[in-house]
Amino acid sequence: MTDTNGPTITGIHHFSPTVRDVEASAAWYEKVFSMTRLPMTFAHHEREETGYAVLLIDPVSGLVIGLHHNEANMGEPFDEVRTGLDHIGFAVPSRASLDEWVAKLDALGVEHSGIRDITEPVPFSTLVFRDPDNIQLELIHQ
Repeated sequence: MTDTNGPTITGIHHFSPTVRDVEASAAWYEKVFSMTRLPMTFAHHEREETGYAVLLIDPVSGLVIGLHHNEANMGEPFDEVRTGLDHIGFAVPSRASLDEWVAKLDALGVEHSGIRDITEPVPFSTLVFRDPDNIQLELIHQ
Protein backbone atom coordinates (compact mmCIF):
# COMPACT_ATOMS: atom_id res chain seq x y z
CA MET A 1 0.00 0.00 0.00
CA THR A 2 1.32 3.42 -0.95
CA ASP A 3 1.21 6.25 1.60
CA THR A 4 0.31 9.34 -0.45
CA ASN A 5 0.02 11.54 2.64
CA GLY A 6 3.63 11.20 3.82
CA PRO A 7 6.82 12.82 2.61
CA THR A 8 7.66 12.31 -1.08
CA ILE A 9 10.54 12.75 -3.49
CA THR A 10 10.34 14.53 -6.84
CA GLY A 11 13.32 13.06 -8.68
CA ILE A 12 17.10 12.86 -8.59
CA HIS A 13 18.85 16.14 -7.85
CA HIS A 14 22.46 15.00 -7.94
CA PHE A 15 24.85 12.08 -8.10
CA SER A 16 28.16 12.38 -6.23
CA PRO A 17 30.80 9.69 -6.65
CA THR A 18 34.27 9.87 -5.14
CA VAL A 19 36.75 9.54 -8.00
CA ARG A 20 40.47 8.86 -8.36
CA ASP A 21 41.23 11.85 -10.63
CA VAL A 22 38.74 14.74 -10.44
CA GLU A 23 40.08 16.50 -13.54
CA ALA A 24 40.03 13.39 -15.72
CA SER A 25 36.54 12.45 -14.51
CA ALA A 26 35.25 16.01 -14.99
CA ALA A 27 36.54 16.06 -18.57
CA TRP A 28 34.92 12.65 -19.24
CA TYR A 29 31.51 13.60 -17.79
CA GLU A 30 31.57 16.94 -19.61
CA LYS A 31 32.29 15.17 -22.90
CA VAL A 32 29.95 12.20 -22.52
CA PHE A 33 26.97 13.97 -20.94
CA SER A 34 27.53 17.45 -22.48
CA MET A 35 27.56 18.95 -18.99
CA THR A 36 28.74 22.37 -17.89
CA ARG A 37 31.31 22.63 -15.12
CA LEU A 38 30.87 25.31 -12.48
CA PRO A 39 34.08 27.39 -12.23
CA MET A 40 34.80 26.63 -8.56
CA THR A 41 35.35 23.80 -6.10
CA PHE A 42 33.22 23.00 -3.07
CA ALA A 43 34.31 21.65 0.28
CA HIS A 44 33.39 18.03 0.85
CA HIS A 45 30.91 18.41 3.72
CA GLU A 46 32.21 16.85 6.93
CA ARG A 47 35.55 16.20 5.17
CA GLU A 48 36.52 19.82 4.54
CA GLU A 49 40.15 19.26 5.59
CA THR A 50 40.76 16.36 3.21
CA GLY A 51 38.36 16.68 0.32
CA TYR A 52 36.57 18.80 -2.21
CA ALA A 53 34.19 18.43 -5.14
CA VAL A 54 33.67 19.91 -8.56
CA LEU A 55 30.13 20.28 -9.86
CA LEU A 56 28.84 19.62 -13.34
CA ILE A 57 25.32 20.58 -14.43
CA ASP A 58 23.21 19.22 -17.26
CA PRO A 59 21.67 22.33 -18.83
CA VAL A 60 18.62 20.41 -20.08
CA SER A 61 17.51 18.36 -17.05
CA GLY A 62 19.23 20.31 -14.28
CA LEU A 63 20.88 17.12 -12.98
CA VAL A 64 24.04 17.85 -11.00
CA ILE A 65 27.02 15.51 -10.79
CA GLY A 66 29.42 16.26 -7.96
CA LEU A 67 32.80 14.60 -8.44
CA HIS A 68 34.55 14.20 -5.10
CA HIS A 69 38.25 14.06 -4.32
CA ASN A 70 39.51 12.91 -0.96
CA GLU A 71 43.11 12.54 0.17
CA ALA A 72 42.25 9.19 1.81
CA ASN A 73 41.23 7.69 -1.54
CA MET A 74 43.62 4.80 -2.14
CA GLY A 75 43.03 4.87 -5.92
CA GLU A 76 41.35 1.50 -6.28
CA PRO A 77 38.76 1.20 -9.09
CA PHE A 78 35.07 1.00 -8.23
CA ASP A 79 33.61 -2.49 -7.76
CA GLU A 80 29.86 -2.91 -7.39
CA VAL A 81 30.20 -6.23 -5.53
CA ARG A 82 31.29 -4.35 -2.39
CA THR A 83 28.89 -2.59 -0.05
CA GLY A 84 27.76 0.72 -1.50
CA LEU A 85 26.58 1.84 -4.90
CA ASP A 86 25.83 -0.81 -7.52
CA HIS A 87 25.05 1.57 -10.39
CA ILE A 88 23.15 4.73 -11.26
CA GLY A 89 20.37 4.71 -13.83
CA PHE A 90 19.44 7.76 -15.91
CA ALA A 91 16.02 7.84 -17.58
CA VAL A 92 15.86 8.76 -21.26
CA PRO A 93 12.71 9.95 -23.06
CA SER A 94 12.37 7.21 -25.68
CA ARG A 95 13.76 3.93 -27.01
CA ALA A 96 15.02 5.87 -30.04
CA SER A 97 17.08 8.11 -27.77
CA LEU A 98 19.07 5.03 -26.74
CA ASP A 99 20.09 4.64 -30.40
CA GLU A 100 21.31 8.26 -30.32
CA TRP A 101 23.32 7.49 -27.19
CA VAL A 102 24.90 4.45 -28.86
CA ALA A 103 26.02 6.67 -31.75
CA LYS A 104 27.45 9.27 -29.35
CA LEU A 105 29.27 6.73 -27.18
CA ASP A 106 30.68 5.04 -30.30
CA ALA A 107 31.89 8.40 -31.65
CA LEU A 108 33.61 9.11 -28.31
CA GLY A 109 35.15 5.64 -28.11
CA VAL A 110 33.26 4.76 -24.91
CA GLU A 111 32.73 1.01 -24.55
CA HIS A 112 29.14 -0.04 -23.82
CA SER A 113 26.81 -3.03 -23.63
CA GLY A 114 24.73 -2.19 -26.66
CA ILE A 115 21.02 -1.75 -26.16
CA ARG A 116 19.32 -4.53 -24.26
CA ASP A 117 15.57 -4.85 -24.74
CA ILE A 118 14.06 -6.69 -21.78
CA THR A 119 10.49 -7.98 -21.71
CA GLU A 120 10.21 -9.74 -18.35
CA PRO A 121 9.16 -9.03 -15.66
CA VAL A 122 8.33 -5.64 -17.22
CA PRO A 123 9.40 -4.23 -20.59
CA PHE A 124 12.34 -1.79 -20.61
CA SER A 125 15.47 -1.05 -22.61
CA THR A 126 18.92 -0.25 -21.23
CA LEU A 127 22.35 0.83 -22.37
CA VAL A 128 25.19 0.29 -19.87
CA PHE A 129 28.70 1.77 -19.79
CA ARG A 130 31.33 2.75 -17.22
CA ASP A 131 33.06 5.96 -16.22
CA PRO A 132 36.86 6.29 -15.79
CA ASP A 133 36.59 4.88 -12.23
CA ASN A 134 34.63 1.84 -13.43
CA ILE A 135 31.32 3.13 -11.99
CA GLN A 136 28.50 1.51 -13.91
CA LEU A 137 26.16 4.01 -15.57
CA GLU A 138 22.88 2.94 -17.13
CA LEU A 139 20.59 4.75 -19.52
CA ILE A 140 17.06 3.34 -19.32
CA HIS A 141 13.77 3.77 -21.13
CA GLN A 142 10.67 2.16 -19.69
